[in-house]
Amino acid sequence: MNRESEQLSVGSDVSGASVSTESTVSSTASSQPASTGGLPSAVPYIVANEAAERFSFYGMSAILMVYLSGSTYLNMQENEAAGWIHLFRGSVYFFPLLGALLADIFFGKFRIMFWLSLVYCLGHLALALPDCFQSCDPHTFLFLGLALIALGSGGIKSCTSAIVGDQFTAENQHHLNRVYHWFYLAINFGSFFSMLLTPWLLKHCGPGWAFGVPGILMACATLILWLGRKKYRIVKPVGWKILDDLKNRECLGTLGRISIVFGFLILFWAVYDQTATIWVKQAQGMNAQIFAPLTFLPESIRSFELLPSQLQALNPLLILILIPIFTYWIYPVWHRVWGHSTLKKIAVGLFLTVIAQCFPLAFELAAGRGIVLNLAWQIPAYLILTTAEVLVSVTALEFAYTQSPRSMKSIVMGAFLLTTTCGNFFVAGVNFLCERHEGFLSGSAYGLFFLILALVNALLFLLVVRFYREKTILQEEE
Repeated sequence: MNRESEQLSVGSDVSGASVSTESTVSSTASSQPASTGGLPSAVPYIVANEAAERFSFYGMSAILMVYLSGSTYLNMQENEAAGWIHLFRGSVYFFPLLGALLADIFFGKFRIMFWLSLVYCLGHLALALPDCFQSCDPHTFLFLGLALIALGSGGIKSCTSAIVGDQFTAENQHHLNRVYHWFYLAINFGSFFSMLLTPWLLKHCGPGWAFGVPGILMACATLILWLGRKKYRIVKPVGWKILDDLKNRECLGTLGRISIVFGFLILFWAVYDQTATIWVKQAQGMNAQIFAPLTFLPESIRSFELLPSQLQALNPLLILILIPIFTYWIYPVWHRVWGHSTLKKIAVGLFLTVIAQCFPLAFELAAGRGIVLNLAWQIPAYLILTTAEVLVSVTALEFAYTQSPRSMKSIVMGAFLLTTTCGNFFVAGVNFLCERHEGFLSGSAYGLFFLILALVNALLFLLVVRFYREKTILQEEE
């Protein structure tokens, strides 16, 4: 889920050098008030904006599977609904590269963030309108809304974390790590509560409110961003100079080697992002009384039912728990025993992904035999997959930053997000084939197909671990 927060956790380790480099280039900065050794005044606006925006995105995305497959307006089959959702999620991670190029070459980060935030708001409005006005064609407004949200949410991703670093200079960069942690908490705070609230709104208040409330939060995020406009320290765009670096043969060779590693991440995201589709579909057929087997609890607690979409909130909650555990306990031991290789961590994460994929396969086999499982069985699956996310996604961002050429780190970060696009587009294609060709990967064959692909992907990645030579390239102070 939290690719953005993972990027921030990496940024807190390396951005000090980046900011020091940027702060020496005074010609690129606008005439903002000089930064002092204290905390930049723009920080509260940026953190609050991110919390509201993440509530907005994860709230609406959490209910898409239930809404598309269960809405009487849309009448979509489950495979078709899953296909459109993966197409949408893939599109969200296609646009960060476009946003980065527009910001760095033409308009700057703040303008891109503000303009695309308005587009983002219009997307939420389009999703909410069909429930309020029957004259609105639900299919047209659904696809319009998803397209606008993909453009808005994706386009600002590459600018959001970067504008945090832009606020710091050599005098106050010692605060940067703390601010990135606040930013990280804001992301998970927003996503956790939105994943609990919006499924409840969909069930009890209808899609108008379920999509409308995230839209209101996005409008608040845009307002907060605008209110802080005079507080931000702005770094001006560099123009077409960035294209000169693409002509360097050494840079192209480095990018080629990095792209090989990125290729193995595609299947990770193909499995991971099915938590928003297939996992929700399976949860709908399970016993929602997750505390029912605990006979020692009072009947009022045992009868509590969790909505299928709400279990996705486990991911941000587990992220908040697992990141400190890995940072302060697991990785110190790991580094002493196996060294600091990022590729070894990714390899372990890919094999954990294989184990996690065994769960939806087992759930489908049980459903085929008429066995109704308790929803609590998905909890260990989320735990294993989120652990894999920490090892693969966080580490891959560190790999992308440290291995990329100094002049192209933002572009490589945008390319990393494209692996999510490719993974989701692949799953979308598979689901559309399932919809059009009856019997294709039906039942447990679907889960087995992705299990085999994930296993082959993890095994082949061992060759990369064996032969790839990592070379750390960080920014140098001028």
